[in-house]
Amino acid sequence: MLFLVIEKFRNRDAVPIGERFRREGRMMPADVAYVASWVDAAEARCFQIMEAPRAESLAPWIRCWEDLVEFEIVPVETSAEFWARIQS
Repeated sequence: MLFLVIEKFRNRDAVPIGERFRREGRMMPADVAYVASWVDAAEARCFQIMEAPRAESLAPWIRCWEDLVEFEIVPVETSAEFWARIQS
């Protein structure tokens, strides 16, 4: 499954997030894969696409970052998958 992960930087401060990332890496469980990410122009949020078997698989990764980031997890599918599914 694909998940859109919206990370809101606590205190709008990306510096500690970058420092931890350089020190520790992404710290993801083995069954979670990073696909892509974007940071908004205000430098207050990051939008990531992650792939995992289920939303609960993201929990260990979230615990590693939740002191610095507020998370919103949105299950998504590609447009092609969506259109194929609803036209069946």
